[in-house]
Amino acid sequence: MIKLIILDVDGTLTKGGILIGNSGEEFKEFNVKDGYMIASARKKCGKIFAIITGRNSKIVSIRAKELGITHLYQGIDDKIVVYEQLKKELNITDEETAYIGDDLNDFEVMKRVGLVGAPADACREILETADFVSSKNGGEGAVREFLEYILKKENSWNKIVQSN
Repeated sequence: MIKLIILDVDGTLTKGGILIGNSGEEFKEFNVKDGYMIASARKKCGKIFAIITGRNSKIVSIRAKELGITHLYQGIDDKIVVYEQLKKELNITDEETAYIGDDLNDFEVMKRVGLVGAPADACREILETADFVSSKNGGEGAVREFLEYILKKENSWNKIVQSN
């Protein structure tokens, strides 16, 4: 059973574009359906979520807080180091961990976890590694599809559907 689900941000939770305003402010677009499923799986199925991302962004901190994600790691060059620390802290095995990401900086963690997901527009190496490839691109519901796949596979989907 999957206990921990790790999410990448740019290209996974977002489309991967970074909009920068005239004053230097940064904008990202998150998919509401991804967010709903993250919050539901956390609250109704007891899933633990973590974000490990290579960039630093106040926007990501705000979004993580909205979704109740307390394990947030930004500005990470070597994601495997954070993954190993997180696993130890939570006393979780590789087999109890799922990861969804889209690019080469996700690859080392993906080789370790029990279940790997990728958006449809992930790079070739990630698509070849993934156990589940979404029909949707990053930022367009790929995370929701991956979570639905996990919950249905574990027979937890009814906890989401029946409580609404």
